[in-house]
Amino acid sequence: MKKLLITLLVVCLLPISRVQALDNDVTPNAKSAILIEANSRQILYDKNAEEKLYPASTTKIMTMILMFEALRNKKISFDDEITTSKYAASMGGSQVYLEVGESLSLKDMFKSIAIASANDASVAVAEHIAGSINKFVEMMNDKAKKLGLKNTHFKNATGLHDPDHYTCAHDLAIMAAYLIEIGGEDLFAVTSLYDSYIREDTKQSFWLVNTNKLLKLYNGVDGLKTGYTKEAGYCLVTTAQRDGQRIIGVLMKETAPKTRNEEMCSLLDYGFNNYKQVTIFKKDTLIEQHLVDKMDNLTIDVKCKKDIVYTKAKSADAKVSTKVNYKENFLPVKQGDVIGTLDVIVDGKTIATYDVYSDTNASKSTYLSKTIKTLKYLF
Repeated sequence: MKKLLITLLVVCLLPISRVQALDNDVTPNAKSAILIEANSRQILYDKNAEEKLYPASTTKIMTMILMFEALRNKKISFDDEITTSKYAASMGGSQVYLEVGESLSLKDMFKSIAIASANDASVAVAEHIAGSINKFVEMMNDKAKKLGLKNTHFKNATGLHDPDHYTCAHDLAIMAAYLIEIGGEDLFAVTSLYDSYIREDTKQSFWLVNTNKLLKLYNGVDGLKTGYTKEAGYCLVTTAQRDGQRIIGVLMKETAPKTRNEEMCSLLDYGFNNYKQVTIFKKDTLIEQHLVDKMDNLTIDVKCKKDIVYTKAKSADAKVSTKVNYKENFLPVKQGDVIGTLDVIVDGKTIATYDVYSDTNASKSTYLSKTIKTLKYLF
């Protein structure tokens, strides 16, 4: 199908798909690190981001992804009462001390996972969604494949150590961006809390204190997940938003909580101080009208369900363009159907890709209708 090239002259830094920052001295103690813009997934900083490492409790980002997908598909509800199994109650590490047979709402289970990194709550939610922890782990790995995560493999829903349970900074950043996309306000309503309670107004009331101390240390931080095991070291996935720009930072195998927090602040500072977001097309606005039937002069309106953005530096110039790549033979098409992708290209390099959809219903011409139109044209 026809490809459209729209050239935009925009003042920006040459933001190639991987931009090294200050010879990696922003995160000197981290084994691996990455910084991305959340909407476009554009990489702003990369230090060994593809290296396979143990994720510890940052694993729970995938656990929450599957929870929010089940919520979106109306398979579960925040009002669901979840009964704690013997296996869930047996979890070590971070926990909220669920007892066998105890019931807790999904809302409180979610708070326990996101705020207190509770392993027992993670397993209880996993079993509620999938029926068994083994089935849930299969779902985790299936979702990793669908997200295009090439260096990730899960063995549990908690992040407790297993030598065959690993990911990388890049994959964690992609998971975090997707979680933000599907979780939205419901996600941030919890991950932004420094503390909260479960079993509130009962004798078993339990105080949850967020393991993410950057909520009080860095302006704009509203999530996302910490992690620690002896094998994984100190890990952190953080997201912050300022002036409409949301970025996601990942640190893996840090040496101590203090350096982990300090280096995440430096990483976020690097992003906000050196880059700003530029919107090319607002979500659900017309990108182009695409001709799908020359004989009928039939066109469809092409749009995107997200803002189409890229992140530019605050100095230097570059040439920015977009290119729409249509699926072949996508007719008939209904309003809302994905019909292709749009690439954002900076100085010849694709730095982000978005799905585009048809905002118009269009049917495929039949052989008979084409014949009639041809005859009318001839005579």
